[in-house]
Amino acid sequence: MTNSTTTGLTIEHVRAAMRGPLPGLEAQVTMAPCPRPFDPLPGVEPRQASVLLVLYPIHGVLHLALTVRTPDLNHHSGQVSLPGGGWEEGDASLQKTALREAQEETGLVPDRLEVLGPLTPLYIPPSNNIIHPFVAYTPQRPAFRPNPKEVAELLEVPLHLLLDPATRSEEDWIWRGAPLHVPFYVVGKHKVWGATAIVLAEFTALLTQLVVPSSLPPAWRPGAP
Repeated sequence: MTNSTTTGLTIEHVRAAMRGPLPGLEAQVTMAPCPRPFDPLPGVEPRQASVLLVLYPIHGVLHLALTVRTPDLNHHSGQVSLPGGGWEEGDASLQKTALREAQEETGLVPDRLEVLGPLTPLYIPPSNNIIHPFVAYTPQRPAFRPNPKEVAELLEVPLHLLLDPATRSEEDWIWRGAPLHVPFYVVGKHKVWGATAIVLAEFTALLTQLVVPSSLPPAWRPGAP
């Protein structure tokens, strides 16, 4: 058993939460920019893609890996993301896509990962992708080898940081010439927003809804201001 003794959150809590019903759109919209479409336009066929949320302990504290995308990528350049990418014909499933892409981007070894389950798919308007998030766990910190063509920086984020309301913020931006209200997570010098924040919002909602509340600090329990 891997304990997160400083937070009260263990991988057993996460496994139990992943066996429950997903919060879905109700949780996703809490960290979604506004305005933002959640469905493709009529007649538009989106591509299928997958991302991986991988958990692992560092000194007994559960962490997850995020990547900062390099500035020359076609979509979401320079933004913080989960490892992932598009489905390819050789992929036996969308779960396999998530594992393959995570290996290509960060050096994760799929055979060392325990896949805990999927989260709710999400439409991404700029790239016209529907991403299928999967949650995985490995009992030891991976020997990451970020791909320099795709990953400018690897972020190792304590899971409890995302459960802390103080980590969430919001701003009004002008994005591509139009006003946009943007919720985001503050992770060091980075603002984690957009699709990544939406996926993380559902995952953290799943934890706070289904984890035994008494095991979490009061500020992280459901209904805390």
